[in-house]
Amino acid sequence: MKDRGVYMVSMKEIAKQCNVSVASVSKALNGYSDIGEETRKLILDTAAQMGYLPNSSARILKTKRSYNLGVLFMDEARSGLTHDYFNHVLEGFRKEAEERGYDITFTSGNVSGQKMSFYEHCRYRGVDGVVAACIDFYTGEVQELMRSDIPIVTIDHVFDGRIAVVSNNIQGMADLAGYIYEQGHRKIAYIHGEDSSVTRDRVCSFYRTLQGRGLEIPDEYMREVPYRNADKAAAATAELLDLADPPTCILYPDDFSAIGGINEIRERGLRIPEDISIAGYDGIHIARLLEPKLTTLCQDTEEIGRMAAEKLVSLIENPKTTLIDKFTVDGVLFKGASVKKIGGQNIKGGKGL
Repeated sequence: MKDRGVYMVSMKEIAKQCNVSVASVSKALNGYSDIGEETRKLILDTAAQMGYLPNSSARILKTKRSYNLGVLFMDEARSGLTHDYFNHVLEGFRKEAEERGYDITFTSGNVSGQKMSFYEHCRYRGVDGVVAACIDFYTGEVQELMRSDIPIVTIDHVFDGRIAVVSNNIQGMADLAGYIYEQGHRKIAYIHGEDSSVTRDRVCSFYRTLQGRGLEIPDEYMREVPYRNADKAAAATAELLDLADPPTCILYPDDFSAIGGINEIRERGLRIPEDISIAGYDGIHIARLLEPKLTTLCQDTEEIGRMAAEKLVSLIENPKTTLIDKFTVDGVLFKGASVKKIGGQNIKGGKGL
């Protein structure tokens, strides 16, 4: 057996030699029970023959890396892993990170009840890099982390000097708004999310797409609510339906918020899409379960997560050759059945209809 030094080989090399996944190698080396005995024996024998030392400290000494990636995620609703959109992004991130031999650790700024900054927490955990998503990028401690020397990839936010992986919100909104226009709607309202780079891209694309077709959107058709807030989306829906000249179609900032709109519409005795059309954004699972099925723009959440992990690992392992840029992931329009095709007559709205 050839001596390769303190840390002999990686799990990826063992996986290749055994023709199994990195996850299987990790399970075998760490004593997990959910792996076949024959496969476990093959992996352990191969690891021994190749000189693998299952010692994280030795690995850190050899590579100067912890093979641990930090995940910074903190939405205002504190929904955590129940967040419909982000939990799928995280799953794509986790799978790719695992395939590349990395574990993930959530960075909260709290260790055993002791408060510390995000930067301090990352240093405390010794992470090699961080993926940041769904946070307020303008707070002091996030800015501190972004200005640090820790490799960082942001999701759905562009930060100077950092790699960003974003959904193609400009094209996505163009596809969605264009489809609604093609269905005959000319009174189109948009309840959008609070100010962010994502919101700005979507709002700009919304205006540009419709203006390009000769349609001007009145200011009274535009409303702002927090993302994933069904109650405030319902209140905004009520305001739009109470207008003297209400819209025939309402777009929502996300599918979850659209549920609030649906509740308000049905409480008024109105039908979707016969009396009022609606559309969401994101393409979360629940949108497919609604009746009628929600028209929405499905974001490729798993690919966003996978690409974020790929770019972060590349930045960690090849910092001199990794391009610092914005990378976009296209979504797909799901037409559903919540946008009615209309002719020359507009649908009336408001209370008591």
